[in-house]
Amino acid sequence: MKVLKFGGTSLGSAQRIKNLKDIILNTKGIKIIVLSAMSGTTNILVSINEYLKERNIKAANEELNSLELKYNDVIEELFSKKSFIDKSRIMLKFHFSCIRDIINCKNISEEKNNILAQGELISTFLLHYYLQEENIENIMLPALDFMRLDKNGEPDYKFIKTNLSKNLNENKNEQIFISQGYICRDNFGNISNLKRGGSDYSAAIIGAVVKAEEIQIWTDIDGIRNNDPRFVEKTEAVRHLPFDEAAELAYFGAKILHPSSIKPAKEFNIPVLLKNTLNPEDIGTKISKTSNKKGILAVAAKDNITAISIKSTNMLLSYGYLRKIFEIFEKWKTPIDMITTSEVAVSLSIDDTSKLDYIIEELKNYACIDINKNQSIICVVGDFIANNIGLASEVLNSLKDIPLRMISYGGSQHNISILLDENQKINALKSLNNKLLNSN
Repeated sequence: MKVLKFGGTSLGSAQRIKNLKDIILNTKGIKIIVLSAMSGTTNILVSINEYLKERNIKAANEELNSLELKYNDVIEELFSKKSFIDKSRIMLKFHFSCIRDIINCKNISEEKNNILAQGELISTFLLHYYLQEENIENIMLPALDFMRLDKNGEPDYKFIKTNLSKNLNENKNEQIFISQGYICRDNFGNISNLKRGGSDYSAAIIGAVVKAEEIQIWTDIDGIRNNDPRFVEKTEAVRHLPFDEAAELAYFGAKILHPSSIKPAKEFNIPVLLKNTLNPEDIGTKISKTSNKKGILAVAAKDNITAISIKSTNMLLSYGYLRKIFEIFEKWKTPIDMITTSEVAVSLSIDDTSKLDYIIEELKNYACIDINKNQSIICVVGDFIANNIGLASEVLNSLKDIPLRMISYGGSQHNISILLDENQKINALKSLNNKLLNSN
């Protein structure tokens, strides 16, 4: 069994939905197809939620009406038989009516996730009906029937396995199953989601539960690039990555892959293949347990980082001080990206600043605080084991003309992380590309 996830750009038009047919049919064996919403849909649904917060009902309805017209155009182009056009319009009317009912409801605070879920529900029905029109049998596997989070907001694997297996066992002779990515239920049964980019995570969870032979993530580029092609010329696809290196790249800016999707694949040793729906012949990037390539593999960047410097002479020769600092971040549920320490200071970085004011207020009880916003983390991923002489110095030498704020090295065998001002990011990416990745 294989799991194939198709992102929003792979579903960006009627023609792109049609193109999925050959990819699905050319994949041998039983397949579970996991879909995102069509490109742009989730952004519009997020905007509708924002308008509802402001009680701007008129703007919310205008956004919704525009989106509905777009989907009606897709239906006209996607289907050739009147029966399927009519069936799809009825489906579309149902889902848009659900959103309109919420828009016109006075208390919408608990319904925002319901609005966001409609994009994935619509896209799966469109593919389901299109394959039916093409006489290709397929079964819907509603994600809301089996995908659930536990009380800690983590996947409830026992529940997922029990209920997904039940649905699959009821259709043992079928080859193609279609489900929604991103959406799920919380431990109370309310509609929730796996956050932006969560369809990758859905595919990985499903793959782990069914012990899939392979998880395929289909996007619009030929695998993970070894640098950011938006800023750097002559980037290349990395053809093979170990799980840990892929997780580092995903977390630090390689947006082709959701960071959480690596964990279940690694735990159950399921290869992940990143492919391009616009160029399906390309081999893409394979992520698995091992890789033959040594040295530096790729570079990624993460923006909107805030650096916090914590200075106090009370740290000198004391114990328990760092615990007090970290407990503040734990209290406000704010993850730390990087950290460096000296005898009298700690410097660290975060990307979630929603609780920053509260954190600073508590930190001031222990130390002097200095804040620097608009920072970027450059992550250089490779084989940085201790006896691999010279790689770290090559990275730093490549950045010798760029001011660096923090360097994190030694905490992982897979990367060096460097914090610098955002306005230095592009220069850093280009220098690393020229001197490390494209030096031959």
